[in-house]
Amino acid sequence: MSSDRARHDMRPATEVPSTARTFRAPAGTSAPRLAGLRGVTAAPDPAVVTETQRYDTDDLRLAAAGIRLELATGPDDAQWRLTLPGEDDVIRLPATVPDVEGADPHDPPAELDELVRGVRRDRELRPVARVRTVRTTTRLLASGTPRAALDRDDVSVATLGESTTVDTWTEFALHPPARGTALASELERRLGDVGAVAAAPGADDRVDELLAPARPRRVRRGKKGTAGRVLVDYLAAQVDALAAQDIRVRRDEPDAVHQMRVASRRLRSALQAYRPLVDRERTDPLVDELRELGRTLAPARDAEVLRERISAGIAGLDPGLVLGPVQAQVTRHFARIEAEARAAVLAELDGDRYARLRTALDDLLADPPLSARAGKPAEKELPKVAGKTARRLEKAVAVMEDEPTDDAIHRVRKDAKRMRYATELAAPAVSKKQVKAFRKGLKGMQTALGEHQDSVVSREALRELGAQGHAAGDNGFTFGVLHGHDRAMAALVESRLPGLWDVAWAKKARRWLR
Repeated sequence: MSSDRARHDMRPATEVPSTARTFRAPAGTSAPRLAGLRGVTAAPDPAVVTETQRYDTDDLRLAAAGIRLELATGPDDAQWRLTLPGEDDVIRLPATVPDVEGADPHDPPAELDELVRGVRRDRELRPVARVRTVRTTTRLLASGTPRAALDRDDVSVATLGESTTVDTWTEFALHPPARGTALASELERRLGDVGAVAAAPGADDRVDELLAPARPRRVRRGKKGTAGRVLVDYLAAQVDALAAQDIRVRRDEPDAVHQMRVASRRLRSALQAYRPLVDRERTDPLVDELRELGRTLAPARDAEVLRERISAGIAGLDPGLVLGPVQAQVTRHFARIEAEARAAVLAELDGDRYARLRTALDDLLADPPLSARAGKPAEKELPKVAGKTARRLEKAVAVMEDEPTDDAIHRVRKDAKRMRYATELAAPAVSKKQVKAFRKGLKGMQTALGEHQDSVVSREALRELGAQGHAAGDNGFTFGVLHGHDRAMAALVESRLPGLWDVAWAKKARRWLR
């Protein structure tokens, strides 16, 4: 989603500036007497009615995810507001009548619906709660100049649906004068006389409370200290990460595709590395679907990495080695690839398969298919199970050492990554000192393996770019220079791998494994 989306600054009646002081009183409480205040006269304004409708699915999936989607309407204007979890910024869009036959102006805009589609999935959005506020503002004037103002709000909060809960109260908002002045002190005293006490505006929080049955998500974590408990905690964290990155990907935020891919890979690695702890009939299909999601995300991430790598390579060359408009060619080439890859990602996230995957992950946490071994102590069972992944990596390294082909090195890279994630999962239950050293060694090796894989993919792209330049009558020399640099980099990495493996596989570092 574009960052320069239209925003509108209509503030609903229940929202007051941060400089105002707010007070709460029982429903129907009259405004304090404002006659007789020294040096000012009271000037009441006509009452203003505003409504804010909270939208959600029938099973309150947005509320469970900490998302607020609202339609705020006033006497002269209306706007949609979307508040995402962990963000202070509110996305605001004017509520306009869609220029589409049969469209309902009360349907959330497609731009906002897109952001929450991964949360709502197959459920429609509808109003689930309403806040109605009747505001009367009295201005206090001194010789016609405003000195202060008092808002009196009759607030009504109601849930909508098969059953309804209604709550009402009165709020007051006192705008400057500065606190401690004689006028401010007198106004606060008179508010106290009618039973108003200092309190933050409560409408949004009250709606959250009424929708709270959906919040928190149901997760069966198992008995504390068991291997199953550690596994489910890890899976839950990665499911949350996947959900958070879903929204960031839809907003086209930097690094979002990469982070979503990492979350899906961690989930897949955990279910693969710790298969003895789960019922594979339920988890193996999830592993397959997570793999497919990763394959869909891969082209978008790979294109981004390649573009940045090749562009940096061009920028780092001696100017005399840059022949022709090579950077412009790179920009054009990857603009098309990245656009197509992003379209494929969004199509996947909007598809039924991804919706089923997200539902299956929620079901997995609600009813984890743990085996009998998952009930054993984590400090003993996790290192034992992780040892199988370690031996898998050791075998892959042996194959690589015998025949260090690109494919063999890439196999080691994938197995090292799975081992690293398996270690990450087990870390809470084993020796922190040993795990830290082991993870550090694996990270060093994995970084080198990643550099090697990047050079392999980069060389393929450089050959293509060189061929394209030649076909267009341009000079492909610069891409050939970069190709040579990448080949030299790959050879350097290959020469370092044995030493990096010795560090990663040191007996002292892997003593925690069984």
